Amino acid sequence: MRYALFLVPLLALVGLVAIFATSMDRNPSLVRSVLIDKPAPEFTLAPVEGMNVPGFDTAALKGEPTVVNVFASWCIPCRAEHPLLETLKAQTNVRLFGINHSDAPENARAFLAELGNPYDAIGADRDRRVSIDWGVYGVPETFVVDGNGVITFKHVGPLTADAVATQLLPALEKAGL
Repeated sequence: MRYALFLVPLLALVGLVAIFATSMDRNPSLVRSVLIDKPAPEFTLAPVEGMNVPGFDTAALKGEPTVVNVFASWCIPCRAEHPLLETLKAQTNVRLFGINHSDAPENARAFLAELGNPYDAIGADRDRRVSIDWGVYGVPETFVVDGNGVITFKHVGPLTADAVATQLLPALEKAGL
């Protein structure tokens, strides 16, 4: 009986370790958002102060497919994916909207002045409320919204050339681009 009391917690621990170990290699970009196939949340974002690019709101997402990219100047992976966003814009002319996440306006302006601005609209989300409503838990994150304003795709983490080719472009095609 004494051995059984010792063995049961040990077996439970071994079982939990096995479950966690087999789950660790999952790709975080495959995290399915609860917002997929649902309308984009209601929001209004003012433009980044001092930029000649408008902010946007929920209504602006309707009419044609749109890529919404959540970024910040302080985000190293955002810097790495930025050239891919510029290439995407140049090659597809998709509407590309940015949510500037928890950033000072001067830093956002400097980031885009240095790297270029592929965005048609940029909303300043300084208090992170809109990002929370979109289910963002880290930057960068990228969404595809169809012409009806419905979120059809989410990519967590920085885009790569492979992710653009095998995930984002097919999602845009499916959304009607």
